[in-house]
Order: sequence, then structure tokens, then C-alpha cells
Amino acid sequence: MGVVNVTPDSFYPASRTAAVDEALERGRAHLADGADLLDVGGESSRPGAEPVAEAEEARRVLPVVERLAELTTVSVDTAKAGVARDALAAGARIVNDVSGTLYGVAGERGAGYVAMHRRGDARTMQLDPRYEDVVAEVLVFLDDLAGRARAAGVGELWLDPGIGFGKTTAHNLALLAHVDDLVALAERHEAGVLVGTSRKRFLGELGPAPLGVEDRLEGSIATEAWCLVHDAAVVRVHDVRAAVEVRDLLARPLETVTPCR
Repeated sequence: MGVVNVTPDSFYPASRTAAVDEALERGRAHLADGADLLDVGGESSRPGAEPVAEAEEARRVLPVVERLAELTTVSVDTAKAGVARDALAAGARIVNDVSGTLYGVAGERGAGYVAMHRRGDARTMQLDPRYEDVVAEVLVFLDDLAGRARAAGVGELWLDPGIGFGKTTAHNLALLAHVDDLVALAERHEAGVLVGTSRKRFLGELGPAPLGVEDRLEGSIATEAWCLVHDAAVVRVHDVRAAVEVRDLLARPLETVTPCR
């Protein structure tokens, strides 16, 4: 899943696009690099981000969704029911919902749905996130949300643990260490797992010195490979070409690899 941010303030500056033509170019480039689907968003969900008015978010994303939906499967990354409905009418086929509230919209429109865990909102989620057992609590939340999504009529369904959304570095690593448990839960709901680690802050906190967002490619690829090896169905990425190369390498039978001599 290639990220198309039609925003001026997403946490990774290189991912920002300011105009429709620029966003379309980004989407086409992701497809040329091998993306299977595109995720279009018009409101940053980074920690500390201020909310965007619904009309402005719709103005940003709808022309992009409409054009890119002619080329591939498009998801709309939004927490607003009105934007989700309008994007689906414009050709989007999936609602990627950081709020965990839009399953009814997806169900009524026959769209796919990404059910994500988040604690708090963009302004509060990273202030002091605490859990007794982050893995158990996220699994319980997603189990309940998946059930509500199915009851609302959602067909295609993915579960997202919400890496970086109301979690510390330790919480994120614990969830990644238990991707198998998330996959098992998803299978019980006949769903897939979607994980987004790309360029996120916790990746810059794992070494001897902090790394800025521009220097987190290797950590992104390593965690994406880990998720794919453990049967995640989708990884949401900024760096499509690198992720596709890793995916294809992981899918290649070892017996076809010629050893170095």
C-alpha cells in the first residue's frame, strides 16, 4: 500500500504533496514501483497534528481519489464519515480508519475496511500512553471492532495494530513481536493484517543515537520484512520500490537462488 499524502504537514516531509497534480504524480510513481494499492489522505494523523475541516479535507482528496481510482484500488485515509462517503462515491474501495468508528460507512457502501487501534487522538495520543498489557489490550480492541465491522456488513476487512498511535517504542516493539497473534485473530474473522511502520519515530529510537525521519529507511524495510514473513497481508509504506524488492525476495524459493562462489 503506497502512501499518497495530500497534506502540508505529514510527519515525513518527502511524502507531502500540495496539489492534485503532484499527488497524482506520486500515486503513478508508486504504481510504477509496484504498489498494489494506494492510500490517499488529506489530514495528517501524526502526533500533535491539528484537525482539518471536513470541507478542506474533501477538497484535497476527492479529485485525487477519483483520478487514481481509474488506475488501481484506492483506500481513503480518513476519520470523517462525510469524507469517507464522498471518497467512496468518487471511486475509493476501502476506508482506512484511524478512529475505529467508520465501519458503518464501509458496510453501508459495500467497501473494504481497515480497523485500526488508536488510543486518544492526534493531539493527545502520545502524551503518556500506558497499558497493563499492550498486546492483550490491542487484541481485545481489534476483536471487538472486527465483530462490529462484520455486523455492519463489511466484506473485506483488515486489522491494524496502530503502530505509533498511542504507543511508546516499547509498546510498538511488543506488538511487532506478536504479529503472529494478530494474524491468528484476523484469521478468526476471515480478515487480513495491515501494518504501517514506515519511517515512524520509534525506528529512530532503537540505535545508539536518534535518527531523523530521513534516516529511517533501513528500519522501515526491516520491520516491513518481519511483518511479511509473519503473514501480514499488507504493509503501508512510503518507499514502495524498496518494499516491493523485499517482498519479492521473500517470496522467492531459496532453491532458485544461485549461491555466491
